[in-house]
Parts: sequence; C-alpha cells; structure tokens
Amino acid sequence: MTVEAVTASGTVRGAWEDGLAVFRGIPFARSPVGALRFAAPEPPERWEGIRPATAFGPPPPQSSALAPGMPRTTGDDWLTCNIWTPDPGTGGLPVMVWFYGGAYIIGHSSDPGYDGAVLSREGGVVVVTFNYRVAMEGFGQIEGAPANRGLLDQVAALTWVRDNIAAFGGDPGNVTVFGESAGAGSIAALLAMPRASGLFHRAIAQSVPGTFFSAALADDISAAICAEAGVRPVRQELSAVTPDRLMKAVDAVAATMVRHSRWGPVAHTPTPFSPVVDGDVLPQTPWEALADGSARGIPLITGHNRDEYRLFIAMDGLLGQVTDDHAAAALRVFAPDPPAYRDSFPGASAETLYELVHSDWLFRMPTLHLAEAQAAAGGRVHLYELAWSTPALGACHALDVPLVWGNLVGGIADLLIGDRAAAEELSEKIRPAWTGFATSGDPGWPAYEPSRRITHVFDTTCAITPYPEEMSRALWADHTFAALSLLS
Repeated sequence: MTVEAVTASGTVRGAWEDGLAVFRGIPFARSPVGALRFAAPEPPERWEGIRPATAFGPPPPQSSALAPGMPRTTGDDWLTCNIWTPDPGTGGLPVMVWFYGGAYIIGHSSDPGYDGAVLSREGGVVVVTFNYRVAMEGFGQIEGAPANRGLLDQVAALTWVRDNIAAFGGDPGNVTVFGESAGAGSIAALLAMPRASGLFHRAIAQSVPGTFFSAALADDISAAICAEAGVRPVRQELSAVTPDRLMKAVDAVAATMVRHSRWGPVAHTPTPFSPVVDGDVLPQTPWEALADGSARGIPLITGHNRDEYRLFIAMDGLLGQVTDDHAAAALRVFAPDPPAYRDSFPGASAETLYELVHSDWLFRMPTLHLAEAQAAAGGRVHLYELAWSTPALGACHALDVPLVWGNLVGGIADLLIGDRAAAEELSEKIRPAWTGFATSGDPGWPAYEPSRRITHVFDTTCAITPYPEEMSRALWADHTFAALSLLS
C-alpha cells in the first residue's frame, strides 16, 4: 500500500512496510554535477505530479580501495534522504537524523545497516538518513569552491528536515542528530558551525575522530591528489575530471600516504580527508568552539568503544604481528609523551601499546575532550564507553553501529558480532537510551562532570562508574586537539 506526503518541492509517494511509512530517495538538494559540481548545495528543484520515493538514491562517488564492495555511483542525484515514520500525519514525533561514518572517503545512506525500521517502530520516532558528499567531492580543498562541502550538504539536509519533516509526522522543533566516526566528527563540526545553529536540538556523537585539518594541510593534500589526476586544484580544471578518474587519483594518494612526511600524523592514517578549519564554514575546531559555549544549549551524548583501533589492526593484517618497532614508531608519531605511555602501561605488549596509542589519538581522547569541553562551558553531556567484546576484535570501532540500529544480521554485523543473542540483549538497552534521549533529553544515566567523570559502560553487565580509561585520560590531560598542521 502506498502513502503520500507533500514537501516544499512537490508530492512524494512512499510505501507502508510492516506498519511504517517509508520514503526513499527524496532530493534535499539539487544534483551537484555540471555547473554545480564542487559548489555549495542548492535547494531541490520543484517537480510536477507525484514523485516515486521507494528506491534509494545513488551513493556519492567514493573509494572502492578503502572498503572493497562499496556500491558504484550510477546517477547524479547524490543528495537524497530517506524517512521511516510510524505516523506520517500530524503527530509531531521526535526526529532522529543519522550521519554515516566512513573516514570522510566512503559512506552512503542505502547501507542496510542503517535501515531505520527497528528504531522508528520501537522508539516511536521519525528516522531520517541521507547522503552527503565524501572524498574530493565533499572535503577536498579546491580554489574557487567552498571548503567543507560535505558539511554544507549536512546543513542542507537539516534545513530540508526543518522545512519538511512535519509532513512526515515529525516535530521540526525536536531534532536529534546522531552519527558514528566521520559522522560523529561531522556532528562535532556542526556543533561549532554558526550555519548549523538552530537546525537540531540534541546530538549523539559516537567515536569522535580527532582529525581536523588546517587550511595549509588540506591545500597540500589536494594539490597531491590533483597532481595525480593531471590537473591543478582549481574548480574549473577539476570539473573536467570525471568522478571515477578523480577517485582513482584519491585512491592512489591514499595508498601512499606514509611517503608524505610533511603531512605529519595524517600520513599514518588511511584517509587524506577531514573537515577543514577554514575560518568561514568551520571557524574553530569543535573542542575550541564547545569550550567557548557554542553548544551550551544542546544536550549531548558522546562516547567511544574500548578497543577502537583493533578493527584497523585486523584490516591491516597486523593482528598478532605487531612488533616492538611498530609500537615505538606509533608512540613517536601519536603519543603526547612516549616514555610516559610505556611507564603507565608497564606490562603492555607491543601490540597493546600500538593499539592504545592509536585508539587514544584517533577516537578515545578526542571524544573524552569533547565531553569535557561541553561540560566546562556549562553544557549538558552524557558520556559512555562500549566495553562489550566480540570474540576476535574486542570492543572495536564500529561495533556500536549495529547495536544502536538493532540491525544485527548482514553487513558489518556479520563481520563483528558472533553471539547474536547477547548482542540483541545489549542492543535492547542501547536503543531505548538513544530514542529516549531524542524524546525527552534523558538517556537514563547522569550527566558528565569533570569532578566525578560519571560514565555509562555498556557491557554484558552495564555499569555507571567513573571514566574507566583513567591512565589514558591522565596522559592526554594537557593535550590540545588543534587543527593538524602542514609540517615544514
């Protein structure tokens, strides 16, 4: 059975699926191709009649090297959104808008792991997912083009939600953004962006990455990618390069990052993209902005997984293979004080030290410091750690995603989750915390305070305790997550 809703651009027709009205592939901005390629997003064009909204829009151009099997772009309508709603009438339901992760180089809203049926049906919320530009299309620094186009796409999606979600039963005055990894980094950026002010009212940031680029670093990385593509990083020249050809250049540079020592720690990561602190779209890093009170009025949940980097060790084929030389190099590049790391974890193996310093630099400490910045400015923040372990990879990066969505079969869930019964039991605790926060602002545990550092630890047996990673917290206490610089 079909269902219709009237948006500012025209009428869309979705379908009823197991008691939910579901709409897919609704454009929230014009196709960013042709004259609009590398431009800021523009509002969608109006259409006559009824537009079918039962199929996902095509994903934005993205790397196939970082994650083989990613879908190819098959059309121009990259900027579309999808909606699950239990009541497409005038219910004024809470709205949850998802920001996918993927290292700012991959990601798409048609991933089956982001199916909103479970959250929408159980939580009584309207769930929205959407595409935003990634890689060079969304985050490359280009002369003649605005910086952070991926972030601007996100602002455009939230603007569309504000203007249209009431037609799908949502309350535009009660919008919660939630996202993981690069999606959480994007949300952290939006908390610092004046252009996003008023577009959302609560935020959930899962595993916030600490990588934000200075303009000089982003310029140099883009120059290397464009040299690989045979053009200058100028919009007019790049517009003549097809997305496929440009992505091949991105993948070539991403595969040789370690050769670019002037990029500093970024050269030791798998992605040449992150939000750019350009002074316009993104005036400050999130940690600076939140400490200054930019998000004081937005309640926040943020947290990380205990063993974040173990997933990447496995992807690199290094599980059980990390040497003392690997550990020493990682400490030298990432640790605020390498000898102190060894002293603080005296019995740690080379692999444990390697994992710890990567996890702390990339996800754990940026997340903790974001919570501390919010609390220091008088804002409300609830901190969590996921400690529930999979057999091979522990509480690794991305394990939280299927637990939050309740989609425990297929995709990354098949890779990470062994005991589905135990996973479902934990997911049944996490899901209502997230939807409850979206509904009332209360996730079910106390707010974080620097003096007590109360943290909800999600595990087989959950607990509310002081922050559990005290050694790492102390090591990084004086560190500042500034925009990463280009080294001379």
